[in-house]
Amino acid sequence: MSKLFTWMKEEAVLTLSAVCALLSMCLVPPSAAYLSYFDIRVLCLLFCLMAVVAGLQHCGVFVVLAQRLLSGRKSLRLLCLLLVLLPFFSSMLITNDVALITFVPFTLLILELAGCEERVIPVVVLQTVAANLGSMATPVGNPQNLFLCARFSLSAQDFFLTLLPYVLLSLAAVTVGAVACRDRVLEVAFPQRAHLHSPRLLGGFSLLFVLCLLSVFHVVHYGIVTALVVLFLFLFARPLLGKVDYALLATFVCFFVFSGNLGQIPALRQALAALMEGHGLLTAALTSQVISNVPAAVLLSNFTEQWKGLLLGVDLGGLGTPIASLASLISLKFYLRSAGAQPGRYLLWFTVVNFAGLAVLLAAAALLL
Repeated sequence: MSKLFTWMKEEAVLTLSAVCALLSMCLVPPSAAYLSYFDIRVLCLLFCLMAVVAGLQHCGVFVVLAQRLLSGRKSLRLLCLLLVLLPFFSSMLITNDVALITFVPFTLLILELAGCEERVIPVVVLQTVAANLGSMATPVGNPQNLFLCARFSLSAQDFFLTLLPYVLLSLAAVTVGAVACRDRVLEVAFPQRAHLHSPRLLGGFSLLFVLCLLSVFHVVHYGIVTALVVLFLFLFARPLLGKVDYALLATFVCFFVFSGNLGQIPALRQALAALMEGHGLLTAALTSQVISNVPAAVLLSNFTEQWKGLLLGVDLGGLGTPIASLASLISLKFYLRSAGAQPGRYLLWFTVVNFAGLAVLLAAAALLL
């Protein structure tokens, strides 16, 4: 029983989504209509992207990139800037959670080796913000973007033109934040040099990643890409099948059921539709603070056709509370495991920086929409 409670705590969003799904089933009994709730294309593309990114990570791509950028004699400001921009740009392709899993441990190690422990909290908080904001730049940067692109059949032009101003504003903000420290010269050296390995696997996963991107924009059918990814993993990298975040896939399934059932309740459907009609941006951002931005996107997409407000609301809504974006909890876990961790100070920094960023970006969105 203790193992079950530990698992439920670690997978809090999945647990919440399962409870919501079960409660909604009491209001709308299971029937054949449930089959229409599920977006198989989104689930397949999520699986493919997570598997391919796990493969690229296995080949050492991101570790080698980080070491080559960070090694050597550098100023503290430049070092902090690189540490923050790495998750910002990498999250556009490998998702915000993978970017933080990859680069936050590096940050803790590098700043300790350089004797800059006082910069750990500001840099890790900024990395978290950078990953959450950088990931909104592409459809594959985070699950909610992938889902909404599929749900509303967004073209590349619609997507990128909508989000580009906020990506640029975010880049400017995290850059200023990263260099806001007293400068000094440091020497950064890693105890062990990383190398790329399995070149054939690297080539295969790189090609599959391109196919995934083409599938997002309907150039290649998702069924073909899914079959190729599964076949490649089964033949050449079977252990990586266990690296896929099946809990995230299950979370989507549960919220498909939950949101689908809510859509069958006329009074609730009308209330949510009214909120989304007049205040879609704010409703999406505030909902994200409570149930996280991925479930918020799935839930609210059933009650509006105004995709711009919803897309911006859940992407910008990744800032704010620690549960607004699941990726934020990854950084928190890594920091709490580090020597001399100060949870109270970290959460204070996190809260101030996140809500300040959220207020600025929501204000910009209100002016531009």
